[in-house]
Amino acid sequence: MLLTAHLHIETNAAARTPCILMLHPQSGAGQSILENKLHTSTPCTFHEYTDYYGNICLRTTIPPGPFRLDNYVLADCSEYIDVHPTAPFVPMEDIPDQVVPFILPSRYCEADLLGGVAREIIGSSAPGYPQVEAIRQWIHDNFRYAYGVTNISSSAKDLLNSRIGVCRDYAHTGIALCRSLDIPARMVVGYLYQLEPMDMHAWFEAFVGGRWYTFDATQDLPRANRIVIAYGKDAADVAIATYFEDIGLTRLQVDVQAK
Repeated sequence: MLLTAHLHIETNAAARTPCILMLHPQSGAGQSILENKLHTSTPCTFHEYTDYYGNICLRTTIPPGPFRLDNYVLADCSEYIDVHPTAPFVPMEDIPDQVVPFILPSRYCEADLLGGVAREIIGSSAPGYPQVEAIRQWIHDNFRYAYGVTNISSSAKDLLNSRIGVCRDYAHTGIALCRSLDIPARMVVGYLYQLEPMDMHAWFEAFVGGRWYTFDATQDLPRANRIVIAYGKDAADVAIATYFEDIGLTRLQVDVQAK
């Protein structure tokens, strides 16, 4: 399916503000990026680089005062999502080097503290995909989706106590629980067609059966028509905008449509 994604950001900075933007999805599994256009209300100089995880990043400095950024993406996305209910667990010695970082604890995913909880959740599920799906289903069934109840410091451990949050919180919890079972897991940020309410979206992928599979605890069933922007260990790696001064975000709007 051809999808268009529009991202509109408005800020009001007191002074010149250096920032890093992650706005450019890349062609890959499940998506082919046909167009990617960026427009700013005031001309800016951008420096592009690729981070440790292969994400395309843009460095720039936002001028003081009101500032508007519009990003447009046209993508040909798969209408089907890969599932493999019998994909096996990958032993540590067989995990590829580039996947190893995603098995370690990280800032928001305290995998080293959650093994007991994870084992209770998975019960007798077979190692690999069935265990990840048990975790995804448990989060979906036991968490309540709500804005404004978590903050930038909320971690998976916090979420397992409160069981309330937004998509990034659901993803952090799934990632931490998977890693506690020695299943590599990574955070994904991007767009999801017909997401309600429409916003930027986050989910997680787990490495089983020798490849990555998508898991989204906010949804009832596996859903495709996603545009991936970035991958990382947790939210600290995949922020669409990181500012290095205090800045006022006055508007953020996302619109994803079938073309």
